[in-house]
Amino acid sequence: MHLLVDISAHGLGHLAQTAPVLNALRALVPGLRLTVRSAIPHAHLARRIAADFAHVPEARDFGLVMHNAVDVDLAATAQRYRDFHAGWPQKVAAEADWLLRHRVDAVLSNVAYLPLAAAAAARLPAAGLCSLNWADLFAHYLSDQPWAPGIHAQILAAYNSATGFLRVTPGLPMAGFERRHDIAPIASVGRRDRPRISKILNLDESERWLLLAMGGMEFRLPLEDWPRTPGINWLVPGEWGISRDDVRSIENAGLSFPDLLASVDAVITKPGYGTFVEAACSGIPILYLQRDDWPETPHFATWLASHARAERLAREQLLAGNFLNALHRLWSAPPPPLPKAAGAEQAARWLTAHLGPAPAVAAAPQND
Repeated sequence: MHLLVDISAHGLGHLAQTAPVLNALRALVPGLRLTVRSAIPHAHLARRIAADFAHVPEARDFGLVMHNAVDVDLAATAQRYRDFHAGWPQKVAAEADWLLRHRVDAVLSNVAYLPLAAAAAARLPAAGLCSLNWADLFAHYLSDQPWAPGIHAQILAAYNSATGFLRVTPGLPMAGFERRHDIAPIASVGRRDRPRISKILNLDESERWLLLAMGGMEFRLPLEDWPRTPGINWLVPGEWGISRDDVRSIENAGLSFPDLLASVDAVITKPGYGTFVEAACSGIPILYLQRDDWPETPHFATWLASHARAERLAREQLLAGNFLNALHRLWSAPPPPLPKAAGAEQAARWLTAHLGPAPAVAAAPQND
């Protein structure tokens, strides 16, 4: 079977959700041919996806136009959607032709909706997979626009044209999705290995390591202005270009992000699926930026309250580096039981049962 996998580049959480499913799917479907279409660079994809795949470096969605990792440019987003949906039937037909010309047998999308509409037009099985969707986010930010209902109807119809949509926990409720199937959390749970990482990054194992991770989107923190704290080391993206002896770049060929995340003492991040769930499944305390406008935030907060040591930060606190007291509260709190990341296996079994030729495996339990 030739499976086209479309992965949004709107943050790295889409890849963090999809890669474990593909790795599980490879074990269930020997000989599976994968084509991954994504604007995420090949090197990032290859770090997560263990199976061989062809890469088409293109995007079929844009999601939201962002000023940075947390601030939505509403005016630009509105115009982009109006442009994207101009001539919508022709776009769907052209995409269906693309699928047929490339001899695609089935489609998995996280979380572009154009490929799903095109797969239906080409009479190909298709599935969505995500904790969010662009129909609900479009409605959240733009439903007050007089032109919005028509576009929203097209987006929702595209999602509902798929064979099914695998809603990953935790996530948006997606009440309007007619073929929704709820699955457990998905995470690449890393191996805690402080001795190896301390050598790679020249860190003292006995000190605290704090990871600053904003989900693959730009949101630079002014760490050079923060006071030094004895025993605290900061692990940051290399492009921040911060030269301090208590700062290390996390761009290193010898490191996987899940292993790094599982080995730190805490992560400071924005609301986002990948880092939240991977940290919780590794028992790593989480400080996250307060983001009241993001529709996933209350669903994440509810889940984190039961499954992780987590606390939110006001933007002013984060930018000032004023959160060490919050970290000490998390470090002194008893850790909850680790959540189980069973969603990848559930998704892989559902896909084998619904998207085409597959070995005889039982479909995953569904919780519609």
